Amino acid sequence: MNRFIALYNVYKDLRRRGFIVRRGLKFGCDYLVYRHGPGIDHAPFGVLIYLEGEEIDPIELVRAGRLLHSVRKKLVLAISDSSKERVRYVLLDWWKP
Repeated sequence: MNRFIALYNVYKDLRRRGFIVRRGLKFGCDYLVYRHGPGIDHAPFGVLIYLEGEEIDPIELVRAGRLLHSVRKKLVLAISDSSKERVRYVLLDWWKP
C-alpha cells in the first residue's frame, strides 16, 4: 500500500472520530491529535503510522516515545489496512516498576 493512502486513511478516521489532526514532525511523529484544537488545548497524542504487515523498528518507537513523553503526550501506533480501509490503534505508555 502507498504510504500516502495510509496517512490519509488514518487522518480520515481520526477526523471521523471528532479529533483535530495536525502535523507531528516537530515531535517525531506523523500526526499530533487534539481533542479541541491548537490554542484551545494541548495535543494529548502523537501518532506514528504503519502499514499492515510492516516491520516496526523498536529504536524508532523508543525515540518517538521518549520525545513525546518529555512533552507529556502519549504515543499511538496507527496500523492502516488498505484492503478494508480499516485502522487499528495501539496506545503505548511508559511503565515504571
